[in-house]
Amino acid sequence: MNYWQYDIEIAPELSDVLVAYLSEGEFDTFEETENGLRAYLPAREEDAQARAEILLNDLKEQFAFTWTATFHPSQNWNEIWESNFQPVVVNDFCAVRADFHAPIPGVRYEMVINPKMAFGTGHHETTWQCMAAMENLDLKGKNLLDYGCGTGILAILAAMLGADNIEAVDIESESYENTLENSRINDVSGQITARCGILSDVQGDSFDGIFANINRHIILPSLPRLSEICKPGGWLMASGILFSDETVVDEAAAAVGFRKTNQTRKGDWLCILYEKN
Repeated sequence: MNYWQYDIEIAPELSDVLVAYLSEGEFDTFEETENGLRAYLPAREEDAQARAEILLNDLKEQFAFTWTATFHPSQNWNEIWESNFQPVVVNDFCAVRADFHAPIPGVRYEMVINPKMAFGTGHHETTWQCMAAMENLDLKGKNLLDYGCGTGILAILAAMLGADNIEAVDIESESYENTLENSRINDVSGQITARCGILSDVQGDSFDGIFANINRHIILPSLPRLSEICKPGGWLMASGILFSDETVVDEAAAAVGFRKTNQTRKGDWLCILYEKN
């Protein structure tokens, strides 16, 4: 797939908010840079760039930023990732690297994640917090759902932590394929069932725990169904939520039977753990 790369110069305190808005459009991958952020737009349709720049111009009325756009044919995508992707370490608990990095010493769990065009490398505050929170969960023998699995990073870590079955679903075919690939690389394919689809395509209906590292605009309308397929006493880990959206997400979760039990914050982003009543 061809991609447009947008290099956006914006004040650091505004970059996370801009990412939240851009992720509601057609942008699907983001990186922090010294001057702001880099956003990637799949060129699936001829007018994708035009729609993206309409969105950017609308957002310029709220935020001060500038941008430049560069076109990348699909064959250059891996080169871009390899030049920018650095290993991620979550304390002494786990680490994430690509297959072209050397092994990382001093951690209990190490994942090899080749991100390709899927989100979820541990660099973003949302994924980092989810991984950190998993250290305190008992996942042995559990039946889990990874809703919006991206690279499969959370499902893979859950499998390493002893989960028996993880159903991983993502609407993007690139994410589905990347989850399959990364599951094989990390020798956990037998514990993970990947699906390309939406929440209604999930086959399980009695999960011990659910990961939803997406964003509030997908999580909010999904909460009733997520509650239906989560066991009483099970949990929902919701991330991709801005601090400013905490109240609206908490209230919507409570309305369908979820009770907040823990929360962390990194930058402007939250990772919230709810328990099903």
